[in-house]
Amino acid sequence: MMKLRSRRLFKNSSKHGGGGSVNGGGGGRGLGGCTGDIKWELRPGGMLVQKREDGSSLGGEVIRVRVSTGSSPWHDVSVEATSTFGELKVVLSLVTGLEARAQRLVYKGKEREDADHLHMVGVRDMDKMLLLEDPAAKERKLHALRKNHQVMDTPPLPTIKV
Repeated sequence: MMKLRSRRLFKNSSKHGGGGSVNGGGGGRGLGGCTGDIKWELRPGGMLVQKREDGSSLGGEVIRVRVSTGSSPWHDVSVEATSTFGELKVVLSLVTGLEARAQRLVYKGKEREDADHLHMVGVRDMDKMLLLEDPAAKERKLHALRKNHQVMDTPPLPTIKV
């Protein structure tokens, strides 16, 4: 017959009168002393977690992100860690003057979607990103400039017949 080393592992066994209940038979002290209902929240990534009561989930942590563009060296932007890349593009549009629709943000070698959350992708304080202008938007802007320039400044060219 083999003897067990510790009986503390089997406190809730029927031999010791615990009955094996989930609450531990301690008058509602089981599960860390929670006696009320558990409140749940759905995180942006789709994970269902127990809601925090200390209020820390209300205001997110503010992080600084360094964004590099081709023309200027860096733009330091402060946003909440739970913000999306779309919200970051709106802030960058105020700083750079480039429309949010015409921006492409690259983080860790991948272009990120507007709905992706910064903290879910792994963006931390003082991380670096690359801001590129969308080539299609750039082409539309150049086409509009050429069209306006041609209509306003130059008279129609005469046709030469040979």
